[in-house]
Amino acid sequence: MSHELKQSTRLVRASIGDDTTYGAVMPPLHLSTNFLFHGPGKTPEYDYARSGNPTRAGLEKALAELEGAASAIFTPTGMSAIDLVLARLVPGDLVLAAHDCYGGTHRLLSWRAARKHFDVRFVDLTDTDTLAAHFQTPPKMVFVETPSNPLLRITDIAAVAAAARQAGALTIVDNTFLTPLGQQPLRLGADIVIHSTTKYINGHSDVLGGAVLPATPELGEELAWIANSIGTAGGAFDAFLTQRGLRTMALRTDRQFASAGVIAERLEANPHVRKVWYPGLKSHAGHALAARQQSGFGGIVSFSLKGGIKAVRRLASGLKLFSLAESLGAREVAAKETP
Repeated sequence: MSHELKQSTRLVRASIGDDTTYGAVMPPLHLSTNFLFHGPGKTPEYDYARSGNPTRAGLEKALAELEGAASAIFTPTGMSAIDLVLARLVPGDLVLAAHDCYGGTHRLLSWRAARKHFDVRFVDLTDTDTLAAHFQTPPKMVFVETPSNPLLRITDIAAVAAAARQAGALTIVDNTFLTPLGQQPLRLGADIVIHSTTKYINGHSDVLGGAVLPATPELGEELAWIANSIGTAGGAFDAFLTQRGLRTMALRTDRQFASAGVIAERLEANPHVRKVWYPGLKSHAGHALAARQQSGFGGIVSFSLKGGIKAVRRLASGLKLFSLAESLGAREVAAKETP
């Protein structure tokens, strides 16, 4: 009788005991950039590290299983993961992107559109009543970020994916804020999921990385071909560290998500706080949708203070347990000051 493994068990067991050379329990780190051919014309499974590496392959297999994807491609950064997906487009193709997406994503899309690599239109994808109007000019790709960064707006993935499919477009979902443990976009109809593995997946603020996870083998083969052609391949050591961090992700995110909920409730009750954005609060506009399509509300809380930027700086300078820094998702706590 077979039993389906829990996600947390998959994380801990990923690549354990897979070494067929020496039987190492923990997966070895393969730093070699090239591999021996068995003879002229006899190509081995791995020949050159840009095309494939055993250490990277172990991480990719684990990520694909967690996200329910056909395959995975580990990239050097989260932004390179996005750019790899955008490499499918040709001049004249239209991208619909969330109007409140991460600033780096907005910058990349705008920069490439300005050079006529494709066209881009930033729209409010959270308003399902206006979705049909956005699709009157058929796009080739719809870029969703939910919860959004930093105001945690929630987009109905299933509704957007259905509209995109009818228009012949692919739906791409940035799942960085929730991880595969908190949200499964492919099950809701998305075609590709992307991650900045720098964040929760690695969870230790010591290695950059990204991941592209396609729903179908055909998309996976195309994206792998592009990644090999343009050299968008994450390094073996980065993959090794990321997989090590992956093993504790379930424990870390359970505590981080729970702590965020408590902090959000206390902030909402604080008289010095003007507004709190956290999908776990019933006051959040996307609370009901988040509860329906997510299995957790995330570890990010955004809020504004009465008193404006002066109050923000006064608060930031008085923090004892927070580090004022970029990024998120790691074991140390980070706060970011935004005017």
